[in-house]
Amino acid sequence: MSRLRLALGIAISVALFAYLLTTVNLAQVAERLRHTHLGWTAISVLLAPIGLCVRAARWRYLFTPADRPPGLLPAMMIGYMANNILPLRAGELVRVYVVARRWGRGFWAVLGTLVVERVLDSLAIVGALAILVFLIPVPKIFQYTAATLLAVDLVAVAILVTLAVAPEAAARLLARLTVRWPHVEHRATRIFSTFVQGLDGVRARGNLVPLIGWTLLVWVVPALSAWTMLLAMDLHLPLTAAWTVLAFVGLSISIPSAPGYVGVFHYAAVLALE
Repeated sequence: MSRLRLALGIAISVALFAYLLTTVNLAQVAERLRHTHLGWTAISVLLAPIGLCVRAARWRYLFTPADRPPGLLPAMMIGYMANNILPLRAGELVRVYVVARRWGRGFWAVLGTLVVERVLDSLAIVGALAILVFLIPVPKIFQYTAATLLAVDLVAVAILVTLAVAPEAAARLLARLTVRWPHVEHRATRIFSTFVQGLDGVRARGNLVPLIGWTLLVWVVPALSAWTMLLAMDLHLPLTAAWTVLAFVGLSISIPSAPGYVGVFHYAAVLALE
């Protein structure tokens, strides 16, 4: 299945990139690059590592205040690097592994925080796109994708809330479902108990407000980075253009693609600016 997904992702990336090469005026692209404003470019590039720092800061609040692991920012950087060279967004699991190894805790506990993080980001993307629908014409494919993602997010939120509020009841349900297979029950119970520990940060008092605040910054910083890069290309567009690029790209990278989101990233950015 993973090989099929990888092959499909590479095929999609090649097809979209080839399409862009045949539809985009490369001479105009070269002309824009020759007249790039270096000042705005420097600001945009500088905002990229700041965005990683903001993401790492938010990740801290997905752990309990008394039990926060070290090295979240380096792990985030390693994961992002891995995403650019490994297929199937394997960099996400790489950063989970790095934190779990340095922290000395279970892999599944750290993975629990990653699941919460992904849900928060998905809700942010859907929310941004919902606002954009009232401001600009959004292609139907993105509207349908956002609606599907929202449905998945709501289910995920319901499951996470259940696990966070009533982990014992969820554990009993899991035991009933796997009671016929003792080996599976033992392993599933062990994984579940470790995974639920990753939700302790969500339950911790005092984490909710910082989580919301940092999540807003997680998306404001890359929006500013995209906007300043538009200015660097002498494209004087409103800030909503940057939000559009961010929302479209955020949805597109959920599509199977080659490592580094080649093709899908670029096609979504072009589509957002058309």
